[in-house]
Amino acid sequence: MRRLALAAVLLTALATRAGAQTPRGATDAGAARVQQKNRDYAPPRDRVPAHFPAGWRFPAGGAPFVARRAVVVSDAPIASRVGSEIMRRGGNAVDAAVATEFALAVVYPEAGNIGGGGFMVIHLADGRNAAIDFREVAPLAATRDMYVGPDGKVTDQSLIGPIASGVPGSVAGLTAVQARYGTMPLSAVMQPAIRLAERGFVVDSAMAGKFASYAHNIAEFGGAALFVPGGQPLRAGETLKQPALAKTLRAIARQGSKAFYTGPIAEAWTSELAKQGGIITMEDLRRYRPVWRTPIRSTYRGNTLLTMPPASSGGVTMTETLNILEGFDSLPPFGSAGWAHLVGSAFQRAFVDRNAKLGDPAFIDVPLKQLTDKQYAARLRATIGARATPTTSLKALGEGTQTTHTSVADARGNAVAVTTTLNELFGSSVYLTSAGFFLNDEMDDFAAKPGTPNMFGLVQGEANAIAPGKRMLSAMSPTIVLDPRGRLLLVAGSRGGPRIITSTTEVILNVLEYRMSLADAMSAPRLHHQALPDSLRFEPGGLTPAVNDSLRAMGYQTYPGSGIGLVNALMRVRGGYEGVTDPRGSGGAAGY
Repeated sequence: MRRLALAAVLLTALATRAGAQTPRGATDAGAARVQQKNRDYAPPRDRVPAHFPAGWRFPAGGAPFVARRAVVVSDAPIASRVGSEIMRRGGNAVDAAVATEFALAVVYPEAGNIGGGGFMVIHLADGRNAAIDFREVAPLAATRDMYVGPDGKVTDQSLIGPIASGVPGSVAGLTAVQARYGTMPLSAVMQPAIRLAERGFVVDSAMAGKFASYAHNIAEFGGAALFVPGGQPLRAGETLKQPALAKTLRAIARQGSKAFYTGPIAEAWTSELAKQGGIITMEDLRRYRPVWRTPIRSTYRGNTLLTMPPASSGGVTMTETLNILEGFDSLPPFGSAGWAHLVGSAFQRAFVDRNAKLGDPAFIDVPLKQLTDKQYAARLRATIGARATPTTSLKALGEGTQTTHTSVADARGNAVAVTTTLNELFGSSVYLTSAGFFLNDEMDDFAAKPGTPNMFGLVQGEANAIAPGKRMLSAMSPTIVLDPRGRLLLVAGSRGGPRIITSTTEVILNVLEYRMSLADAMSAPRLHHQALPDSLRFEPGGLTPAVNDSLRAMGYQTYPGSGIGLVNALMRVRGGYEGVTDPRGSGGAAGY
């Protein structure tokens, strides 16, 4: 069986190599799909077969992508192949992650970007760990109530149009990471992205569907000629070339981040934005800096998690959730009413703290030590009874869709988890023709009016109110897990607004607590509780009718929603790595 598994690895690597020579679409798949079974694949011996509700659309037992030495998992197969090839040429996981991210800016414009921001967690084989925050910041001209209309209601200007954007951080962050931890020149790791922008790639059905869905917004704010030519969105099979973006990327490859934040390119795109009413200025760009931070280090049943601190809320909320759950000797069977009750209650309590206490640490005093403390989690755990707890009653315990995640591991054991975003698909919909990119709409991640829901339904407090130069709170959750011996085990992250936190946590919980294979951990049904609205969301078919009835009898308001998160993850196994993209999406893994 081991020989058959090894043969499958080698065949997959050869197929990946050959596929890289064939022009294909950005995602090469147009719809959700199950993890395919492979009779030559045997899951690791320490994994336990998973059991899902009858009729659940992603059956258990699927096979992952398997690589012997290195793997990249992202939302676009083309980008994953770029990262894999960089490592095949001798680059490390950081080189591959940076190359993949710049490639995503070309082939995954709905979320991959140079006009947004993100977070990265790094684990090096020599034991060093690092985290970098390249989240967007509010422009200097931003004001606390800039999105509140004369009637006192929040407008949609934080979601769409020229004043929805924070100052982009992706270019500054990626180039800083490359300079500190990469082994190849920036020009080398960016060359594949430049080539894809210049020569073009074939639009697939997934990308064509996104262009069709967002055609009106894209056309309204500058993207008509490129993405909706003649009033018709690009169709599957057409080739997308982006010469303006290629020019911008080429300048960054030569000059580094200063090409984006100073000089002719910066002057051109800020001037273009100003003509539309935008407020990002050259002074905003001059002041922008990414921030190196210390990863949150926590444990769950002997395993170590390295996660992102604020201005991301992901690491704190995940840590608090897992600390609550770890205090139970074991968790109820997966899929049961007891499982949904405990996991949902832990999320609910962690989100209460997230929404009230977290924000940019440069502007508020974040109680990080308290929120990540296991004794504090024990106090919260003691409030979980046999029934649902109304979120409003939890306030007495007090002392924020669209994104893309990449997971990378190389042959030396270096690993990178990086999540970047424009917020909504195509961000603010503002496409800057002078430089070839979409701007984010991250200003909506602030509490535009504290106490009022944002686009994800999150009700946040004063800690996340708008202020010039402030980083808006994020749900991005790039995470690296080490096993009890300190060896790399998992790299994971997700997209989906606040569902990033719950989906990433659940995949990790499925592997660590329920001993699922990575493919099953990704395919398993998910649930979501973000405190407000006070309801337990589940995926259609993810709970049996009997379990749903039991939860309602316990006092829960349950409702089925669309997919909860889109996770990209990898797992170290004996003999190499497994890489899995979320079956709810259309990404791809590559490696060798």
